[in-house]
Amino acid sequence: MKITSIEPTIVSVPYSHRETSSRVQRDGVTAVVVKITTDDGLVGWGESCPGPNVESVYEVVRSAVPLFTGRDPWERDAMAADFYGTAHWFHREMTGHFAFAGIDMALNDLCGKAAGQPLYNLFGGLRRPNVDYFCYLAYGSPEDVATQARAGVAAGYSVFYLKVGLNFAAECDMVAALRQAIGPTGRIRIDANGSWTVNEAIRYLAEFDRHHIDFVEQPVWPEPVENMIEVRSRQPVAVCANEGLWRLCDVHEIIKRRAVDTLCFSSNWVGTLAAFHRLSWAAHQEGLTVCRHTHGELGLMAAASQHVCLTLPNLVDGNQQVAAMMADDILQQPLPTASGPTWGIPDGVGLGVEVDADKLQQYHELYRRQGQFLPYQAEMFVSPRDR
Repeated sequence: MKITSIEPTIVSVPYSHRETSSRVQRDGVTAVVVKITTDDGLVGWGESCPGPNVESVYEVVRSAVPLFTGRDPWERDAMAADFYGTAHWFHREMTGHFAFAGIDMALNDLCGKAAGQPLYNLFGGLRRPNVDYFCYLAYGSPEDVATQARAGVAAGYSVFYLKVGLNFAAECDMVAALRQAIGPTGRIRIDANGSWTVNEAIRYLAEFDRHHIDFVEQPVWPEPVENMIEVRSRQPVAVCANEGLWRLCDVHEIIKRRAVDTLCFSSNWVGTLAAFHRLSWAAHQEGLTVCRHTHGELGLMAAASQHVCLTLPNLVDGNQQVAAMMADDILQQPLPTASGPTWGIPDGVGLGVEVDADKLQQYHELYRRQGQFLPYQAEMFVSPRDR
């Protein structure tokens, strides 16, 4: 089995509503869909994360075409080493991760199809029958948040996630309304995206925890790592890292220093599904848990992550997903997470999902017409004099 072609395609698929946080205002998902074909007619699919500029990630994928055409997809770890080392993408590691994640995903899909096995069997086999996902609440008034939360309870969700870090007083009211809406047993997670100082995090979490917070994601900026260590040591709310997991060495440092209780990341953060799997097991060996992160994604990334999550011993409930807020996808069938919190064992081999060629073209044309769904809006760029 040898690679004969690597074809990247940029697509833009809208959300049903804007995603708002202290860092992001985004109206949909733009991604680079990677199609790899082999000489025996197999096709593997992957999805590369765009970051703030999808064209640069697309060009990185294109640059890999002459490097990997003719290679055996089973050599995917060696290909990753060549990509980062020989091709020098270790110089731009985060961009390299975003791009190579889609190539790696397609290689894994090919290997699963060639072996006649679902992807989870390539990562050690099942450790759980399903994965639980969170209810991602849109930022809004307390009444809006409560209405969304009640709908989430009715749909079966047990973990509810809310962005904070924009307006502390308003967010206290949102969290109070959320707790009232979901009752005493539902779990509340808040994500400040690193927007607080250490002192603010200590004071704010004391107030938020009146409503029993399950964990706080990235309360302070991750550099230096002592920021997170201090927050974890000075108050009782469990701490989760996300922005602090940008590179493999960052993940190792967080684990080694026991800086957090939970690591929230994915193959987009560390470049390959194998790295996500290995680092998750390293966290397990230190008694830490893992929450699967979404950077805003389509169904290919969601499916690949689902397979790996099924193999992990230390996965939390309430993993991240955006399928429930997508207006559509590029797959032939909707994901289970588009309508509920639980995703079981996928059928089929490889990723176990099929790309809809018409939708791929439809959302490529949408990208061509309107460009990328950027993670920011123009009005966010305001002079300090005007704030």
